[in-house]
This record gives sequence, structure tokens and C-alpha cells, in this order.
Amino acid sequence: MVLIEQLLSKEEVALFREHLDQVPWLDGKGTAMGMSAAVKDNAQADANNDTVKQLANALLAKYGETPKLVSAVLPQKIFPPCFNRYTNGETYGLHVDGAIMRIPNSSEVLRSDMSMTLFLSEPNEYEGGELVIQTEFGEQRVKPKAGDAVTYPSSSLHKVTPVTSGVRVAAITWMQSLVADTHMREILYELDQNIQQLINNNTVSREQLDSLHHVYHNLIRKHAQL
Repeated sequence: MVLIEQLLSKEEVALFREHLDQVPWLDGKGTAMGMSAAVKDNAQADANNDTVKQLANALLAKYGETPKLVSAVLPQKIFPPCFNRYTNGETYGLHVDGAIMRIPNSSEVLRSDMSMTLFLSEPNEYEGGELVIQTEFGEQRVKPKAGDAVTYPSSSLHKVTPVTSGVRVAAITWMQSLVADTHMREILYELDQNIQQLINNNTVSREQLDSLHHVYHNLIRKHAQL
């Protein structure tokens, strides 16, 4: 699980919220797959609306320009972001995301390796609404600032606790990674983050950095599935 702070600036969040206040919202159950529909109680922005499509495309461009996200996921395919809203006790019970998803308006499918929630509401705007992810280290409860995003394995059981007051707005997406193995992605992410820190260390030589880059890219070359 990786927290990406300020993927969107406060100004960008405000702009997204302004546009989302003007679009039609539908019952979220309409997009739930399998058993998830029985525990899904929220609203979802109409994905066929032109404004919603523009917002989703803007996020896709932003995701590709976010180094920490690229490092954590190594995305090969990204599902167009969906916007959801919780209020008045709405919730999404414990579920696992579908393994294979069809990209809208295409014949392409993706394997959901990583899920991501981008928060578009400040934590003091709503009560409840925590993203709860079950991990091997126990439950992780997430309620970050607006503009922050969290990535986590799509294979994880997770839920959104009931929103008892206020409004929780978020964007969600799923990504197929170039590296399917979760453990190897974790290793590559940790290695890349350390390289990025060492780049700013004047005591580290170019030869040492080249050696680490050599290892990093050859690991990707070995494990990437194209």
C-alpha cells in the first residue's frame, strides 16, 4: 500500500469538485460486478457524460506524470477513473475487485493488479468514510487529505465505512502492471525510491548510481510482461 501525497493540488481538487457538482450521478450498484453489488451503496458520476469523460482523461494524464505512482505500479494499462460519492449512511461493504475488467467502449481488457483511490474531499468534510484495507499486517484504515491517493493490491479485501455525515467524493481506478508479481513490484518500488533519494546525495558517485540503475532496469526487463 502506497500513499501518494498531493497527486492533485488544492486548486485542482477544487476545480474537479466544481465540475462534479454539475454532472448527473447514478446508483453505484449499476457498475458493481458479482457479489460486490450486494454490498455497494453509493452514487457514481455518469461515465457517459462528456464532462465526466474529460475529467477522467485529465486524471489519466496526471497519473502518467506522477513519478511515485509510476514507480509503485509500473502501469501498463489504466482503467478510466470513475468518480464516486458517499453520503447519508452510504457505504461499500467488504469486497474484492474483479480480476479482469473490460475497458469501456473498447475490446480491451485489463488484469486488475493495483487499485487506487484518489480522495477529493477533506477528512473534516465528512464523518466515517474510511477506506479499510485488509493486509497481511492487519487492517489499514485510510482517510487522507483531499488530493492524496492510495494504491493497494486489487486482490485485497477492502471496504468503505458508512459516511454518517457530510459528503465523501473520490476517484477510483484499477491498473494492470508491467510486473504481475506483487512481491517483485514491491522490491522494484523500494529499489527505485532508494535510487531517487541517492540521486540527491552528493556523496554518491555517478558510477554507483549507474550500477543501481543497471540492476533496476534489468530486473524490470526480466519480469515485465508485454
